[in-house]
Amino acid sequence: MGDKGQEAFIKEMQNRFDKKLREHEISVIEHWREQLTRILMMKPEGVGALQAQIKKMSDMMNNRIINMKKTQND
Repeated sequence: MGDKGQEAFIKEMQNRFDKKLREHEISVIEHWREQLTRILMMKPEGVGALQAQIKKMSDMMNNRIINMKKTQND
């Protein structure tokens, strides 16, 4: 494979990687948007109930970050 062939291969692989990364980012954002939408749909009574739901979501996000960091280090 010549230099041009290698460059084309690398460019194609980079394009595929970028596309896959964008697709993954979209799915992650959609997931958390759905979580926020659930909180909005609940219409919690009072600030305390709303804070509890936001805290629950924040804990879910924190757990996900911890799990991803563990996986990344393995």
